[in-house]
Amino acid sequence: MAHLTEGAEGLRSVPALLARNATQYGNSPAYREKEYGIWQSWTWAETAKEVEELALGLLNLGVNEGDFIAIIGRNRPYLYWSMVAAQSVGAIPVPLYQDAVAEEMEYVLAHCGARFAIVSDQEQVDKVIEIQDDLHQFEHMIYLDPRGLRKYDHTRLHQFSHVQEQGRAAREEFIKELDARRSKLGYDDTCVMLYTSGTTGKPKGVVLSNRNIIETAKASSEFDHLKVDDEVLAYLPMAWVGDFIFSIGQAYWSGFCVNCPESPDTMMTDLREIAPSYYFAPPRVFETQLTQIMIRMEDSGTFKKKVFDYFMEHARKVGPAILDGHDVSAMDRLKYKLGEVMVYGPLKNALGFSNVRVGYTAGEAIGPEIFDFYRALGINLKQLYGQTEASVFITQQPDGEVRSDTVGVPSPGVEIRISDTGEVFYRSPGVFVEYYKNAESTADTKDAEGWVATGDAGFIEESTGHLRIIDRAKDVGAMANGAMFAPKYVENKLKFYPNILEAVVFGAGCDRCCAFINIDLAAVGNWAERNNIAYASYQELAGHKQVLDTIQAHIEEVNASIAQDPMLSGCQVHRFLVLHKELDADDGELTRTRKVRRKIIGEKFADLVNALYDGSPSIYTETEVTYEDGRKGKIKATLEIRDAKVVPATPQKLAAE
Repeated sequence: MAHLTEGAEGLRSVPALLARNATQYGNSPAYREKEYGIWQSWTWAETAKEVEELALGLLNLGVNEGDFIAIIGRNRPYLYWSMVAAQSVGAIPVPLYQDAVAEEMEYVLAHCGARFAIVSDQEQVDKVIEIQDDLHQFEHMIYLDPRGLRKYDHTRLHQFSHVQEQGRAAREEFIKELDARRSKLGYDDTCVMLYTSGTTGKPKGVVLSNRNIIETAKASSEFDHLKVDDEVLAYLPMAWVGDFIFSIGQAYWSGFCVNCPESPDTMMTDLREIAPSYYFAPPRVFETQLTQIMIRMEDSGTFKKKVFDYFMEHARKVGPAILDGHDVSAMDRLKYKLGEVMVYGPLKNALGFSNVRVGYTAGEAIGPEIFDFYRALGINLKQLYGQTEASVFITQQPDGEVRSDTVGVPSPGVEIRISDTGEVFYRSPGVFVEYYKNAESTADTKDAEGWVATGDAGFIEESTGHLRIIDRAKDVGAMANGAMFAPKYVENKLKFYPNILEAVVFGAGCDRCCAFINIDLAAVGNWAERNNIAYASYQELAGHKQVLDTIQAHIEEVNASIAQDPMLSGCQVHRFLVLHKELDADDGELTRTRKVRRKIIGEKFADLVNALYDGSPSIYTETEVTYEDGRKGKIKATLEIRDAKVVPATPQKLAAE
């Protein structure tokens, strides 16, 4: 596999890309942030100045080459600058999930041995202070927002703007040292360390080099023709590899502008104002947006609802074909243009998708109905398949070859092979260096030839070369009768319904599948209000008879759909219950990236799983929960268990595959 030893076009580090952009795109916008309702903007030239002043301030604080610097907070230009400033002085940025509790942060900070942290506000300062006595190597913390911090002990606590001021003041003293450190940054030096979400155990520190990030950013940017006048909204966790590759890797390679919303609460408003041309969201975001659309349409008048339904039916029929440039009759095109004026255009504008040229979803499989809905509107939504260990990109869908049931062809420079057991392996210039301080896991994941085991089961279509992912390899199993068990496939179909927020399907080694359901409080609550149904809590609404009837109807529709697939027809849901609480990352049931921790849920709710399989009509349970302030409590509930109608089908045996 060809590697560019001197770096793509001689650019061997992110700081080198920044220097190029400051010269080449100096007056183009690099960052925007909405603050107090007003968009602030920084050009590439201004960004380079901000980063350099912070880097000088870090040298003044005593940052050494090879030091780890934790970055904690929501998406803000200052925190992106912090990552590049850390790289500029030869240190390694380690972004953490801002909603992680102190205990989770303690593990990461201790594991990497961070001497410094740059955080957003008082909340994050308090979390680090809570654990810093146990972090023997920890020395200094820098914060952005001074509110509430005036009376804190500032011996080892520094305001971001003051560090920059000290950097400016000490420029003559440190500029030669900074230039020396920047110029010696190599292509195989560490660019960033990102921790996995820890679905099955403790998070692992994934070491990614400048080569990994720059080669991947170059290849993926060229694949989708990203350019300097593109716009992206940076709202996903900075600790997630996707945000790093989009908001640092591709942004610095292509020179496009990174826009940071004012807060999570204003994200949708800010999205509409920016109307990005390049957009990424995990399936959950698209599911939530679709739920909100459906809620609004249910609340609209009869005429408006009929117009929406009429044109959406036409859009599903011809929209994707028009988007992909296929032949469509003149009458259908005319009708679609009318739909664009009446429905699709206003809807895309309300979603903030009016200018989307390239949209991606990844992280987990998206329900085909959800995926097709957005493409029917004329939004060029595509799927990619990736991992932290790959610097994101393993496969992408080329324009004109987009389907809901595949994740595309190998990204440029990526090789893929399928093992005898059906597991997907890949290698590419983006393959990670190692898991930090974990040689055993590194060897288990990456072999001597650079092939990485994804842990996913899939196959490559002979006719198209597209990769199809079935499920996590560890989750795919056989049922008692030998039929294939692929829970994610069923869960994604269930989550298409706005009323269903999350689903967890069980059935490996069993004679039938059963499911836990989480209702979507926004969607079901809206229905309750429209129908004058009073409820005092999530738990009360989740146990309402009409809610259970509705969920049962959804499950039975999904069963009828699954029965059409001979390979997976055995995965129909026979029995289900609606959980009395939402699955929560703070309770360990989801990862910080909102992925289901199936094994932990199965163990934690073992009494409920047993009741699903032993025929019980109901089950009393007590569950420990974590409140927002960290306190623990218990909730008690008696849950009704229902049977769902299944469709007779002849399941295809796993062995036959």
